[in-house]
Amino acid sequence: MGKGSLGAVKGGPHEILSYGGAALAAIISGYTYWRAERARWLTSLYEKFFESDTLKGVRELLDSGENLKIREIVVREDPFFSDYLNFFEYVAILVRSRQLLRRDVLRLFDYYLRSLKMNGDVLGYIENPAKGYEQLRSLLRSVV
Repeated sequence: MGKGSLGAVKGGPHEILSYGGAALAAIISGYTYWRAERARWLTSLYEKFFESDTLKGVRELLDSGENLKIREIVVREDPFFSDYLNFFEYVAILVRSRQLLRRDVLRLFDYYLRSLKMNGDVLGYIENPAKGYEQLRSLLRSVV
């Protein structure tokens, strides 16, 4: 047999197939772990967003469409408003670092991301580079 043939490798073709199978199993195992980890992240984010009273108040205010009250929390940079935006900045960072998939985040939070874009005061605040929401700005640009 020639130097490049399978017979020249110690253990022969069966050992190569065994290594290949082990490598494939490791890849599948890693992918399965990654999917499970993503699901844990999403569950945690879901719980924080929908069960936290801090975020709930801002969420309800943005849903109400009461523009004067919304403008007031934006102008005075209410801590609850900051928490709300920081939550989405964190989500955007997880998407950017590929810890989460954009499509999964949109399945959970599309409506709420859109609501950030719908109010001019809120969007203007996010778009202000001095406020530091670079990742959220980027994520919002991808929301149609």
